[in-house]
Amino acid sequence: MNVLTKETRDQYTQVLKNELIPSMGCTEPIAIAYCAASAVKVLGKSAERFEIACSGNIIKNAKTVTVPQTGGLVGIEAAVLAGAIGGDADAELQVLAGVTPEKIVEIRAAQGKIPVKVSLLDTTHMLHIVVNAIAGEENASVEIIDTHTGIGKVSKNGTLIRDREEVEEVNDFEFHQSITLKNILAYAESVPLEDVSEVLDRQIQYNSEISKEGLAGNWGANAGKSLLEMMGNSPLARLAARPAAGSDARMNGCALPVVINCGSGNQGMTICLPIVEYAEQNGISHDRVLRALCVANLLAIHTKSYIGRLSAFCGAVSAATAAAAGIAWLDGASYDVIGQTVINSLGTTGGMVCDGAKSSCAAKIAAAVNGAMLAYQMAKNGFGFAPGEGVVKEDVEKTIASVGRMAAKGMRSTDIEVLNIMIDN
Repeated sequence: MNVLTKETRDQYTQVLKNELIPSMGCTEPIAIAYCAASAVKVLGKSAERFEIACSGNIIKNAKTVTVPQTGGLVGIEAAVLAGAIGGDADAELQVLAGVTPEKIVEIRAAQGKIPVKVSLLDTTHMLHIVVNAIAGEENASVEIIDTHTGIGKVSKNGTLIRDREEVEEVNDFEFHQSITLKNILAYAESVPLEDVSEVLDRQIQYNSEISKEGLAGNWGANAGKSLLEMMGNSPLARLAARPAAGSDARMNGCALPVVINCGSGNQGMTICLPIVEYAEQNGISHDRVLRALCVANLLAIHTKSYIGRLSAFCGAVSAATAAAAGIAWLDGASYDVIGQTVINSLGTTGGMVCDGAKSSCAAKIAAAVNGAMLAYQMAKNGFGFAPGEGVVKEDVEKTIASVGRMAAKGMRSTDIEVLNIMIDN
């Protein structure tokens, strides 16, 4: 077994703490709400109108999602007004957690009355938002860039308060790419659980609660419940239905928080809930679940470091792949079997297109989890895709990198065309 230094182990622990944070609602409209709340805070008064410019991927992922705490309002304008009127900028991705019923009435009344001008931002950054809050002759501008809480430039009445260049550059992806599956397994087997239990227990609790709501309620297209009806509540069906149901609720305005991974709540649920469900079905101890979640969360972060936080590549694929790897680890699978599971999964559903955050994300999660579990079954039986078959390479690390290349570079034109289709351009 690989032996990690304490320094490396502590770095991996910090990666988990940085990435596994709570968020209420889909993270792109929530980032917009956070940006708008921050702009109003800088302005120091209520705004009379707003101008918001977003990168294409932000528009794609915020255009058709129900914003929580708005009484069912959908889209970018709703996110701006919710953050500006009822949001708490200090709460970051839980900016809307404290919205009162009275504020919901105010937010709904403001739609169509407080102008919100939306435009496409000319930027090379996939995650980029600029909100300008205006009241009479005064204005305040706040920028979010690269991460969902990454405040860049801030200005008031033309005076720069904070410059993007003053923000310490974050090279997370460079470090995340240096993580390997071998080191992830060594970390999962050696990390003191007291170092990670708080963040992982919160992931289990929050993501399980919204999944239960998705299965109990009537949310969106009800992909999670439909899957169980189709497959008879079987053990395999429940692995996919639990995260799908969480997405059903989350994409359609449920106010329960989730714990995200790589900036995505759908990915956070897809990584976590199949492992939790598998452990419940098989009587696996809580301690082993926590270690399996270390495997899955870190593997997803490693894979996404090549893809990027936002792209035309559906993040459910990398998340479901990571969940299957975590389940394989729970079963005591070898490094070779876990690695082949990853290769098989990425070679099966890799390339599923992200056409924005919406109800169909839940169905894509179900498809990705089912594909990943097929990949694991094949690997257990000694079967797998060979190097040179499509994007599959001779080992797991090279396959992860090649899929990342396809997603980050090869699918750029796909991303643009998807956005053009969505805005009828």
